[in-house]
Formats: sequence, structure tokens, C-alpha cells
Amino acid sequence: MYRLIKPLFFQFDPEKVHHFVVTQLNWFHDHFPLGKTMLRSSFDVNIKGLEREVFGIKFKNPVGLAAGFDKNGEYIEALSDLGFGFIEVGTVTPLPQPGNDQPRMFRLQEDSAIINRMGFNNKGVDTLAERLRLLKSKDSDIVIGGNIGKNKNTPNEEAVNDYIKCFDRLFDVVDYFVVNVSSPNTPGLRALQEKEPLMHILNTLQQRNQKDGISRPILLKIAPDLTNEQLDDIVEIVMETGIAGVIATNTTIDRTGLHTKESVLNEAGGLSGKPLTKRSTEVVRYLSEKSNKAFPIIGVGGIHSPEDAKEKLDAGASLVQLYTGFIYEGPGIVKRICKALV
Repeated sequence: MYRLIKPLFFQFDPEKVHHFVVTQLNWFHDHFPLGKTMLRSSFDVNIKGLEREVFGIKFKNPVGLAAGFDKNGEYIEALSDLGFGFIEVGTVTPLPQPGNDQPRMFRLQEDSAIINRMGFNNKGVDTLAERLRLLKSKDSDIVIGGNIGKNKNTPNEEAVNDYIKCFDRLFDVVDYFVVNVSSPNTPGLRALQEKEPLMHILNTLQQRNQKDGISRPILLKIAPDLTNEQLDDIVEIVMETGIAGVIATNTTIDRTGLHTKESVLNEAGGLSGKPLTKRSTEVVRYLSEKSNKAFPIIGVGGIHSPEDAKEKLDAGASLVQLYTGFIYEGPGIVKRICKALV
């Protein structure tokens, strides 16, 4: 059915149709008679042998939804009923911000890809925290990751304070954290991937990572555009700071080998989708081998099929995440991947 309606969706502005689809999904889940039951019977994954325990958390299956799809945690329950083993919300910042000017999302249909320059548009960490607290009050068993960033106007020298605010505010309502210093859409953010500022941020968060005898896994999300020497630094940073693992990778600024018309390719922003499949897998494999599998890796980037997911896992990933592949292939891709993994 999704293949029939996708051409219609793709006639409209990507950001507007995204908002339309997720709000309609949420309405169907919450208000349509038997809507929740219908979603679960169609998409939910109840397959033995898929459960995994990674950085101390039990996942019902290894296929998650990447950050950016539900920035403000508004659609978690409905999205979870599409079969995802975990949902990552954000990127969230301390203060609400509108993000970059529209249009800021572009489809590259010839390449099964998307360029976005959203710019961490979100309603702020307080709004997200209250929404997650309400979900937690329902005794929800959905595994939720909190992807945290800095506000656009916060200087890099003060960025650690933004990460602290988000970390403290979300500590009681998420299962793990992701430090995002790799988006290309906030000016200067990727400079925080350099060893000295990154060590400072991660060490500071680790020092605060204890509350009533509980700590949260902290992961680092990295760009696919790092050199091997920079990836060596990442391995060293993870080992020295003692964080739980890495998410590889974010979007790329590379435009090599694409077939979409040049006017779209020249749009600023991060590229996701099939063109990223190979590179993100290379990064997963390099980190896994270089570290001798010393820490878990979540593989994300260009997963459009069960084979793509298997490649990430075979390369050393413990879990995988979808975003652009979910948009191009439809909600059935989650169950297809899970069945193939069994």
C-alpha cells in the first residue's frame, strides 16, 4: 500500500508531508477505533531470538528509529507500534529554536536520498522532558534515547553548558543519551568533534552521570566525513572517557557520485540515504576493528533493505537505526529487516 501512495506524498514539500503523515499516524493510533490494535497487528515485531542487551539495556529487537524523525517526542507510542525496538528523540536543545529558514529539506529521488538543513528545530528540552515524563507515568516499556545538542547562538566555548542542561533535564526520562556534535547544519558544531573540546564535554557529562545509584549510557554520534586519523581519535576518546559507545554515522556533506540534478545537489545541508550506505558501514567496521570491539556501535546511514542492515551488523554494529530508508521504503521495512535477521 505504501508503494501506491508514496508517489502522491512525494509530490509535496518533504517537511510539510512529514508533519502531515506523522500527525495522521498519531491520530489513527490514539483516536481511531482499534487503531492501535491494527497498527500492532500489521507492523509490530513479536519474533523470538531478536532480543538484545546492549550497554545494559534490553531491546526487543535491534532496529531503532534515528533522531530527527520525532524531535519533540510527540509520536513515540505510534512509531513504536510500527515495530521499532527503540526510539531516539531530538536533537533537543536547552531553549526552543525555529531552526533554519524554509525550504530546508530536499528529496533526491534518483539517489534515494534526502538533503536536510533543519538546524535543530525543536521546542526545547523542558517541553520534551515533560512529554517523556507523561509517557513514563504510563509504565511504558519503550526504550527511548535522548539526542542532545547546543543552541545555535551558544558559542562553542560555552557548548558544554547546553549539553549539561539537556542531560540533567532528561536524565530521569530517557534510557540512554546521544551527544550530537556532528550535524553539519549548526554553524561550527562539527568543530566540537576535535579531541580537546569533545573530551571536555564527554568527561563533564560522565562526572554528572550518577543519580541515586543510577547512570545512563552516553553515546557519541559522529560524522561519516572523518578521516581514519580522526576515527583513531574517536576510539581513544571513547576509551578514555568511558562512554558507552558510538553512533555511526550522521549525515554527510559529500556529494560524490550522485545523479540528481545539480540545482538540488548544490543545496546546503547533510545528505542521508543510499549514497551513505557504503561509507557508514566502512566507519562502523573501522571503529569495530580498531577498538577490537571494545564498545558497542549503533549503525545508521543508508539502510534501505534487510541486506543493508545485515551488512552494518556484520561490520560490527550491535544495533541499527533507520530514517531515510524508512521514508523511502515505508513502515514495513522494520518487520522485513527483523524477519531477515532471524
